[in-house]
Amino acid sequence: MATPLSSSLATGGGRNQGNKEGTAKATVADQISQAVLSTSNLLHLMQQSSPSQAHLMKLPKNLLEKTSTIKNTGHMLEQMPKVISSLDAHMDSAFQCVPYLNTVVQLLSNMESSQLNSVFQAHQSQEE
Repeated sequence: MATPLSSSLATGGGRNQGNKEGTAKATVADQISQAVLSTSNLLHLMQQSSPSQAHLMKLPKNLLEKTSTIKNTGHMLEQMPKVISSLDAHMDSAFQCVPYLNTVVQLLSNMESSQLNSVFQAHQSQEE
Protein backbone atom coordinates (compact mmCIF):
# COMPACT_ATOMS: atom_id res chain seq x y z
CA MET A 1 0.00 0.00 0.00
CA ALA A 2 1.49 3.36 -1.04
CA THR A 3 1.41 6.09 1.55
CA PRO A 4 1.42 9.78 0.63
CA LEU A 5 5.03 9.84 1.80
CA SER A 6 6.17 6.96 -0.40
CA SER A 7 4.35 8.33 -3.45
CA SER A 8 5.92 11.75 -2.82
CA LEU A 9 9.37 10.19 -2.70
CA ALA A 10 8.73 8.12 -5.81
CA THR A 11 7.84 11.19 -7.86
CA GLY A 12 10.79 13.20 -6.59
CA GLY A 13 8.69 15.53 -4.50
CA GLY A 14 6.23 16.66 -7.17
CA ARG A 15 6.75 20.01 -8.86
CA ASN A 16 10.28 20.58 -7.49
CA GLN A 17 12.01 17.58 -9.10
CA GLY A 18 15.14 19.56 -9.94
CA ASN A 19 15.36 21.19 -6.55
CA LYS A 20 16.84 18.71 -4.05
CA GLU A 21 16.49 21.13 -1.16
CA GLY A 22 12.80 21.70 -1.89
CA THR A 23 12.28 17.96 -2.21
CA ALA A 24 14.02 17.31 1.09
CA LYS A 25 11.89 19.91 2.84
CA ALA A 26 8.71 18.52 1.31
CA THR A 27 9.77 15.04 2.42
CA VAL A 28 10.33 16.25 5.97
CA ALA A 29 6.94 17.98 5.98
CA ASP A 30 5.29 14.78 4.73
CA GLN A 31 7.09 12.72 7.37
CA ILE A 32 5.94 15.09 10.12
CA SER A 33 2.37 14.92 8.82
CA GLN A 34 2.55 11.12 8.72
CA ALA A 35 3.88 11.08 12.30
CA VAL A 36 1.02 13.31 13.44
CA LEU A 37 -1.54 11.11 11.69
CA SER A 38 0.03 7.95 13.13
CA THR A 39 -0.03 9.46 16.61
CA SER A 40 -3.64 10.46 16.08
CA ASN A 41 -4.55 6.93 15.01
CA LEU A 42 -2.74 5.51 18.04
CA LEU A 43 -4.66 7.86 20.33
CA HIS A 44 -7.95 6.78 18.70
CA LEU A 45 -7.06 3.17 19.51
CA MET A 46 -6.19 4.16 23.09
CA GLN A 47 -9.55 5.90 23.41
CA GLN A 48 -11.37 2.79 22.27
CA SER A 49 -9.53 0.66 24.82
CA SER A 50 -9.68 3.27 27.62
CA PRO A 51 -12.82 5.40 27.15
CA SER A 52 -12.66 6.58 30.77
CA GLN A 53 -9.67 8.84 30.02
CA ALA A 54 -11.53 11.97 28.92
CA HIS A 55 -8.40 13.99 28.18
CA LEU A 56 -7.50 11.58 25.37
CA MET A 57 -10.69 12.64 23.58
CA LYS A 58 -9.27 16.09 22.85
CA LEU A 59 -5.78 15.10 21.70
CA PRO A 60 -6.53 13.56 18.27
CA LYS A 61 -8.65 16.54 17.23
CA ASN A 62 -5.86 18.93 18.25
CA LEU A 63 -3.26 16.88 16.40
CA LEU A 64 -5.37 16.69 13.26
CA GLU A 65 -5.88 20.47 13.37
CA LYS A 66 -2.11 20.93 13.38
CA THR A 67 -1.60 18.72 10.31
CA SER A 68 -2.67 21.47 7.89
CA THR A 69 -0.37 23.93 9.65
CA ILE A 70 2.52 21.51 9.24
CA LYS A 71 1.73 21.06 5.54
CA ASN A 72 1.52 24.86 5.10
CA THR A 73 4.89 25.19 6.79
CA GLY A 74 6.25 22.65 4.33
CA HIS A 75 4.90 24.67 1.40
CA MET A 76 6.46 27.83 2.85
CA LEU A 77 9.80 26.04 3.18
CA GLU A 78 9.54 24.99 -0.46
CA GLN A 79 9.06 28.63 -1.49
CA MET A 80 11.94 30.00 0.60
CA PRO A 81 14.73 29.28 -1.93
CA LYS A 82 12.81 31.23 -4.60
CA VAL A 83 12.21 34.13 -2.21
CA ILE A 84 15.87 34.22 -1.18
CA SER A 85 16.98 34.08 -4.81
CA SER A 86 14.66 36.95 -5.72
CA LEU A 87 15.89 39.01 -2.78
CA ASP A 88 19.47 38.30 -3.79
CA ALA A 89 18.75 39.52 -7.34
CA HIS A 90 17.22 42.74 -5.99
CA MET A 91 20.24 43.31 -3.76
CA ASP A 92 22.61 42.80 -6.72
CA SER A 93 20.59 45.33 -8.70
CA ALA A 94 20.74 47.81 -5.83
CA PHE A 95 24.52 47.41 -5.52
CA GLN A 96 24.90 48.14 -9.22
CA CYS A 97 23.17 51.50 -8.64
CA VAL A 98 25.65 52.65 -5.97
CA PRO A 99 27.97 54.51 -8.40
CA TYR A 100 24.97 56.45 -9.69
CA LEU A 101 24.01 57.32 -6.12
CA ASN A 102 27.45 58.84 -5.55
CA THR A 103 26.92 61.04 -8.62
CA VAL A 104 23.48 62.11 -7.43
CA VAL A 105 24.81 62.91 -3.95
CA GLN A 106 27.59 65.02 -5.49
CA LEU A 107 25.10 66.90 -7.70
CA LEU A 108 22.82 67.59 -4.74
CA SER A 109 25.76 68.79 -2.71
CA ASN A 110 26.82 71.14 -5.51
CA MET A 111 23.25 72.46 -5.81
CA GLU A 112 23.08 73.02 -2.06
CA SER A 113 26.44 74.86 -2.07
CA SER A 114 25.32 77.00 -4.99
CA GLN A 115 22.05 77.90 -3.25
CA LEU A 116 23.86 78.68 0.01
CA ASN A 117 26.30 80.91 -1.88
CA SER A 118 23.40 82.73 -3.52
CA VAL A 119 21.66 83.25 -0.18
CA PHE A 120 24.90 84.37 1.44
CA GLN A 121 25.62 86.85 -1.40
CA ALA A 122 22.07 88.18 -1.25
CA HIS A 123 22.36 88.62 2.49
CA GLN A 124 25.70 90.46 2.13
CA SER A 125 24.33 92.77 -0.55
CA GLN A 126 21.38 93.65 1.73
CA GLU A 127 23.74 94.49 4.58
CA GLU A 128 25.76 96.84 2.34
